[in-house]
Amino acid sequence: MTKDAYTLAGTAATALRGAAGLDTFDVALVMGSGWVPAADAIGETVAEIAFTELPGFRAPAVAGHGGKIRVVRTPSGRHALIFLGRTHLYEGLGVDAVVHGVRTAAAAGVRTLVLTNAAGGLRPETQDVGDPVLISDHINLTGANPITGTTFIDLTEVYSRRLRALVREIEPGLAEGVYVAFRGPTYETPAEIRMLRTLGGDMVGMSTVLESIAAREAGLEVLGLSLVTNPGAGLSGEPLNHEEVLEVGRATAARMGVLLAKVVDRL
Repeated sequence: MTKDAYTLAGTAATALRGAAGLDTFDVALVMGSGWVPAADAIGETVAEIAFTELPGFRAPAVAGHGGKIRVVRTPSGRHALIFLGRTHLYEGLGVDAVVHGVRTAAAAGVRTLVLTNAAGGLRPETQDVGDPVLISDHINLTGANPITGTTFIDLTEVYSRRLRALVREIEPGLAEGVYVAFRGPTYETPAEIRMLRTLGGDMVGMSTVLESIAAREAGLEVLGLSLVTNPGAGLSGEPLNHEEVLEVGRATAARMGVLLAKVVDRL
């Protein structure tokens, strides 16, 4: 990370406050592939700002991502930032671009971050397509890190135990699992899926971990939630397809939105 990345996030946060007409925000959510419709349930829309209107942001390159930041007021009066889309490492824009939204949210006053994603399930014996899974920990196989130099960040509890307990109060049967991140954009091979199961992974995807590390560096409390949209490669005998990932997201958007609305209102 460079000083310029911090400065750019601060500039974007100032522009975001001005566009929203608010001095600070309580919570931010990053919506993964297919999750965008779930944002409608979280609260009343106060403002919507296109990524391209803020310094350092680019329009999403992936189908199923909205390319906007929505500012909503929850029923309890909290103000939430909802990132409808994200930048992925495989886009080739660098790590700072991937975590720019998280750093901007932190600079705008956010102290709690909810990261969602679409993920391949590594445990079909216990996971069904469409299941939400709390992220209890992660394995970073992207080959990247948003922090450079001698800044040492403890990741013992990168995904807040307190927040996970709060979510289980709302939905007691929700499972927990370890999320594994690859760089992408190719899906994993069956051999890689077998390796990940051996390593203790439960879900696999191409996002989230770099954002969570940047969030912890900024002192944010992080909640992670995966939506299992397909079994991992080789576990079902069927090829993987991004459109099917989006379809599962759309099919379960209402349920995810209700869950997120309850969680955000309790934070």
